[in-house]
Amino acid sequence: MEVVVLVKQVPDTEALVQIAGDGQSIKTEDIKWIMNPYDELAVEEALRIREAQGGTVTILSMGPPKAQETIRTALAMGADKGIHINDPLAEGSDALATAKVLSAALKQIPYDLIIAGQRAVDEDNYQIGAAVAEFLDIPQISLVIEQKIADGKIRCRRVIDGGTVVVEASLPALFTTQRGLNEPRYASLPGIMKAKKKPLEVKTLADLGIDPAGVGKEKRKVKIKALSYPPQRQAVKMITGETASAIAASVVKVLHEETKVI
Repeated sequence: MEVVVLVKQVPDTEALVQIAGDGQSIKTEDIKWIMNPYDELAVEEALRIREAQGGTVTILSMGPPKAQETIRTALAMGADKGIHINDPLAEGSDALATAKVLSAALKQIPYDLIIAGQRAVDEDNYQIGAAVAEFLDIPQISLVIEQKIADGKIRCRRVIDGGTVVVEASLPALFTTQRGLNEPRYASLPGIMKAKKKPLEVKTLADLGIDPAGVGKEKRKVKIKALSYPPQRQAVKMITGETASAIAASVVKVLHEETKVI
């Protein structure tokens, strides 16, 4: 079973995000970068499939040079090899252009199954998995919490509004992960050491036959015009009193005179 996992490097979910001077991006100098949490689920599931069925797990990622840190993390978890698409001409690409580049890379390697996170926690657009499947003309199942592979097919239990549904598709196919699918393993020290020696191939747009004129920041279908912080919350007002009736009267007064809700 040849499994390919799509991963993305994103800012740490616990990092303090600040708006950059251009008002359209975030400050990246002091941010810690990690593997997208939903992609961790994808890597773990790929490893479990390989352990059950044999084969290899390939990590595919697109991003700047530092994205190799995330690929190495996946290799330390147990993946076999990595492919890094690194080209300055692709920087700032939107989801559609990114999916086009990733699918071009996938067309150059063997795969039976592609696994991706349902979304990346930085842009939250939910589009990469579906777009890659469309470019490759293969089935796609989203929000998967359980999967089983047999007889050239994959059967997945996926989340829907108010419940779950079981969906089956022929391989090759792509599915995206949802929380509850598994609990990702930690990269062990021996795994980290082994990851340094595992193959990691770097490719450019030219290697993939992609015309740079169709990707990059200037070709985005959706462009960020401005970023702003959420409205600052007002401080909590504590109401005290000698008796319950006095407190109740104070509450009513605040609701009537200050908040104007009654």
